[in-house]
Amino acid sequence: MLAPYLVGLVALVFVPALVTVAMSGTEWDLITAPRWVGAENFIELARSDAFRAALSNSLTFAVVAVPLRLALACGLALLLQRRTRGVGAARTAALLPTAVPEVAYGLMWLWLLNPLYGPLNQLLTVGGENGRTAWGTLPPQWLTDPQHARAGIVLMSVFTMGEMLVILLAARRALPADCYALAALEGARPWQVLRRVTLPLIAPVLALLTLRDTIGSLQVSFVPALIVTDGGPPQYATTYLSYFVYRNAFEYLRYGYAAAATVLMLLLTVAAVVAQWRLLRRMRW
Repeated sequence: MLAPYLVGLVALVFVPALVTVAMSGTEWDLITAPRWVGAENFIELARSDAFRAALSNSLTFAVVAVPLRLALACGLALLLQRRTRGVGAARTAALLPTAVPEVAYGLMWLWLLNPLYGPLNQLLTVGGENGRTAWGTLPPQWLTDPQHARAGIVLMSVFTMGEMLVILLAARRALPADCYALAALEGARPWQVLRRVTLPLIAPVLALLTLRDTIGSLQVSFVPALIVTDGGPPQYATTYLSYFVYRNAFEYLRYGYAAAATVLMLLLTVAAVVAQWRLLRRMRW
């Protein structure tokens, strides 16, 4: 019964991974025959300003976006876990951005983040004068300022936490009611219940989602960078590792060079997962 899954795993994951590792030591444009160059691709990556910028951007995105997505999903799950009027519509609204195709989602945010006519900046300038916010500052230049562009990519990713919300909702609703009844008998306050009952009981789920979302953070930034910012504004403000690989492989036809970057991205993912796993094993909930 496991054979179809194992065949798909080998054909779609293991074999392409081995081919990518082998390709990382070649110079190949899919037109001429591949030429073995050894470690030259990795040496060039180490000297590349674009790759260093992409690596820094990817690490920063993971450090900022993963905790924000997890905190928002956990907060909404705790707020929406009770059966009250309107909670179904609220759950649907929170889940809807995840169901929208990624390209359509990126095009929608391209309109929302328009510095001149976008609804987000129009909302921020309410109460201000001469195109400024109520605090007297200029609204964010989402598509032209490097820091604002990176913040916009993080903002886009935060709203696609619907899958995490569903998992945390299920985890919260599966908790035993006896624990909360006992906490009520002991006079525990809501904050104490959250800190000493709810969070410790769902800690394994939170740990699993943290590991999974850290892995996914290297991929979820690709479509926003491609559709909304095109890797800019210069220089490489929103060029992430996935976008760096895409451009070198499919625009510059440097498949060996892109494969070397993919191998480094894989090693980075493994290192991040191992570090998080060891940290979580040492924690006492």
